Amino acid sequence: MFDRLVKKGVLTEEALNEAVRESEASGEYIEELLIRKGVPRHELLSCLSEHYGCPFVEYDERLMASYFLTKRLDIEKHKRDLWFPLSVDKDKAAVVAYRPDEPAVVEDIKKTLRVRRIEFSVALPSDIIRIIENNFDLNPGFPPSAGRTPLAKVRTFLAGRRSMFAGLRTSFARGRTGLAFIRTGISCIAIALFLFRLFDMGYLTVFEAMLLAAGMAMVIDGFIWYLPVRREGTISLQCTPTEPAWGTTVLEFSGPEDNPVVVRSKPVKDADRLRAGWSRLSPVMRRRFLASDRTDFAEERTVLACYRTMMAMARTGLAFTRTGIAFIGVGIGLLRQFGAGPWTTFDASLIIIGIAMVAEGFYWYLPGRRAGRESLESVEEVERKPNIWDIVFPPVHKHPGAGEMYSGLPVKPSYAPGVWGTTGLALERTLLADRRGVMARLRTVMARSRTGMAFVRTGMRISGVGMALLVYFGFGNPAWTIFNVILIIGGFLLIADGLYWHIPAERIRRQFPYCFGEMEVSIPDYGKPACLWRKVVFSHEGE
Repeated sequence: MFDRLVKKGVLTEEALNEAVRESEASGEYIEELLIRKGVPRHELLSCLSEHYGCPFVEYDERLMASYFLTKRLDIEKHKRDLWFPLSVDKDKAAVVAYRPDEPAVVEDIKKTLRVRRIEFSVALPSDIIRIIENNFDLNPGFPPSAGRTPLAKVRTFLAGRRSMFAGLRTSFARGRTGLAFIRTGISCIAIALFLFRLFDMGYLTVFEAMLLAAGMAMVIDGFIWYLPVRREGTISLQCTPTEPAWGTTVLEFSGPEDNPVVVRSKPVKDADRLRAGWSRLSPVMRRRFLASDRTDFAEERTVLACYRTMMAMARTGLAFTRTGIAFIGVGIGLLRQFGAGPWTTFDASLIIIGIAMVAEGFYWYLPGRRAGRESLESVEEVERKPNIWDIVFPPVHKHPGAGEMYSGLPVKPSYAPGVWGTTGLALERTLLADRRGVMARLRTVMARSRTGMAFVRTGMRISGVGMALLVYFGFGNPAWTIFNVILIIGGFLLIADGLYWHIPAERIRRQFPYCFGEMEVSIPDYGKPACLWRKVVFSHEGE
């Protein structure tokens, strides 16, 4: 097969025999080994073409099969067997193959494509693998899950998860509104009962009864709003992010089809080196990396939405706690004011119900507090790390030197302007995805701030009840005095914890330019080659 190389003096016979032995020992294709030893590709392709009596082809992104044809094919099988159909017309197929004379290959092609005649072209193994990967929308060495269509499915799944989280947050907001109804109703009931027990029957009894009825109606209505949310609050949320790797690993589905989970693949061999050579990538290869970047951004937004949902759950729990504190305060006030009597059972019931509600509320609070801590760590971690724009548009000090520059852009005149427009749109979508991620981080920080303020409100409610009881009833009873002091101290601790959450979040919020109604997002025109971009100089004078 390679006598032509010896006759033309490209290779000596001894060197050829040594390469054959080395190929047999290592299992590496001899053509790839000879290329590494310096034999020109076109000489090897000419050898293959003469030996098999068919034209040769090299890898080109324009060698594309029909989408409906590729849907019937198994990418891993074809990469092992080293053949790929470029077209099928009735009973004839045009196929590129590495060993077109092997009977098993010919029979496999006829059986797979259901044809009788085959027009062969021959190619090097690495070229056939790249033709196959390109037709399956993959960069070199990437798994099938790295194609833009599978990644789009992952993003759609993540968008569905974010919609679910948004629905949960809306339900929790509804529950907090119901709890506000309950607290208002308790206030009405407390006023009515206090007046009735203080003055007994009188001309204001009708008013007291109306106030009592209104309060009970509000309490019942509030529980109707809250109880469905309580069931949703039992959902266990897992907000564990994976580690983004700028396209060198891939997000893919795992588990059953009806309930999949998104996991990250193992690092793809040489993917980091391929990504680092961004300026040498073709537009199609760039778009594949950008699709993976958008999927990583979608995962980050989904994880942050999960954190915000857990913090919303915590705020709902704290609202439940404040409602329980209202029950306890009313029960203790009535019991201490009127002492033991026919109403004692009712007063004690208010206290017991309040204690149960406080315990329930703090049960919700603990996961939310963990989510608040992890979400802030996640936001700060992202801000510390380099981003994709350091690869796409590296700073001046990271640009390669003159001796490292690529000989030319990976585009041809025939590509303009369509290839720039398509890749430019991919860049713009990725930029918008990145900005949505920035805004998601800001929303997460502000959710943490709101949760901190919920801590403050709950602490003020607890310490307020303690202070009111202490001021009204004095220090006469040591046991009740200790209880009141504990309430006051506990409330102040919760206030301090809330400020610890709120103040750093406010500091971060002020750093973002997304908190104004007149904000306008300006998107550069990535449809133009970078050489046609206009430059802007920023002056720091006067700062």
